[in-house]
Amino acid sequence: MTTLFERLGGAPAVDAAVDIFYDKVLADTRIRHFFDKTDMARQRAHQKAFLSVAFGGPSAYQGRDMRAGHARLVAEGLNDSHFDAVIENLASTLTELGVAAASIQEVAAIANTLRNDILDR
Repeated sequence: MTTLFERLGGAPAVDAAVDIFYDKVLADTRIRHFFDKTDMARQRAHQKAFLSVAFGGPSAYQGRDMRAGHARLVAEGLNDSHFDAVIENLASTLTELGVAAASIQEVAAIANTLRNDILDR
């Protein structure tokens, strides 16, 4: 059985998806302000490593846990509506890249398993 990482197209597909995704995020008035103080080159690399692991690919992620990594954003008001906007942008990105609906649903399900940690609940 192949992993979601493999079904999506491996590292090249994750790299492309993250780049398109952050272009969408930075254009989204609902959430772009959360990235005002973010080194986006570093963020993109960090997200590529994280998603590779989350989707069953090779492990190169060395970041903090979700609560610690998002604590500043929660203090700035990060909530469910923002989380939903992120998932919406991710789904839109994957649709644009021709990813099957079932795989997009799988990605959203994985993201939702992190919701409570990211939102510090």
